[in-house]
Amino acid sequence: MHVKTYKGTDVQAALAKVKAELGDDAIILNTKTVRNSAGKSCEITAAIDPRIGAGGPNGHNGAAGREAKGFPQQLDENPADWACEWRHIKDQLMALVKPQLNMEELSPRQRVAIKYLEREEVDMQVLLRVFLDLKADPDRPILPVLEAVAPCYGFESRKWLQKFHIFAGPHGVGKTLTLIRLALREKQARPKARICVVAADQGQGKGRLVLRHYADLSGLAFREAGSAEEMQELLKEAPKFDMIFVDLPGLSGQTTLAVLLSELGLTDQRDMAAHLVLAPYFAASQYEQIAKRYSCPQLQSLIWTKLDEACSFGALLNMARLTELPVSALSFGASLKNSIAPAKSDMLWRLIFKHTLPGPQAEQAA
Repeated sequence: MHVKTYKGTDVQAALAKVKAELGDDAIILNTKTVRNSAGKSCEITAAIDPRIGAGGPNGHNGAAGREAKGFPQQLDENPADWACEWRHIKDQLMALVKPQLNMEELSPRQRVAIKYLEREEVDMQVLLRVFLDLKADPDRPILPVLEAVAPCYGFESRKWLQKFHIFAGPHGVGKTLTLIRLALREKQARPKARICVVAADQGQGKGRLVLRHYADLSGLAFREAGSAEEMQELLKEAPKFDMIFVDLPGLSGQTTLAVLLSELGLTDQRDMAAHLVLAPYFAASQYEQIAKRYSCPQLQSLIWTKLDEACSFGALLNMARLTELPVSALSFGASLKNSIAPAKSDMLWRLIFKHTLPGPQAEQAA
């Protein structure tokens, strides 16, 4: 772990130096105000994982980039062990940072909001970001700050103009039902739309049968494309359809979404958006691994399912921070009707602060 102190005329100036040199993966260890003959200034002590490869705006990448900026390069013969150790270090660092947050510097309304976020198990890095933004302006409302952490961009064909929509995610999160719900929603909104649902699971599992069943009932086209050859045939057929929804299998072993899309011949498909489908009750370490394995240029949104089975919703903010992706849809319940809604900011915040599910009434009110 590399530790360095940055100075600035105020918090924002010091943070800008941290971000410029260490990037978004920096951990803030301490923030303090320094008084001297020239007036007040701010000092921020930050740390960085030496194995994180993202570079700053100066074009340096990975350990070599940090070495050029004054950080020694460190080699690790076992990245998996280091990743586990680094998670423990981050937890300890965040535990040290928390007592340094002086909530008295916030307005009463802002303090209440921070307490709610803590109750929802929002991670310390999100809380710190929110705290610093609010501290800079005690009169600032919290919702615009939170919207910057977890923006919403609702899944609707008039917004999402791509023809191909890929639904990816871990096993058991409800990808297939999510795909069906959104396809049926689009069919209801545009009865004449030509919509195709695609099973890309070579395992010939239950999801394939469910897709075929609802496609037959609802007048949707159905195709199977679990190999590169079958996917190429589907691409040839693509002009016949207005929207194509592809149900990907969960990743196995150490496979990544980028590798799977490449194997299916979809890497160069430009008219495509991939959506990561998640449930809000995984452990924090699992979310970190999911974010890493599913990260790729094609991934463009998060879809949250099984919201009615969760007891807290901090994961929605934590995963938005990890992936830097907007939330496009919110789903709950077992039925296909009225159980999914294009994500909107007020729906998301009612869910987090009031545990109000985004049902039909909430959608109409929005």
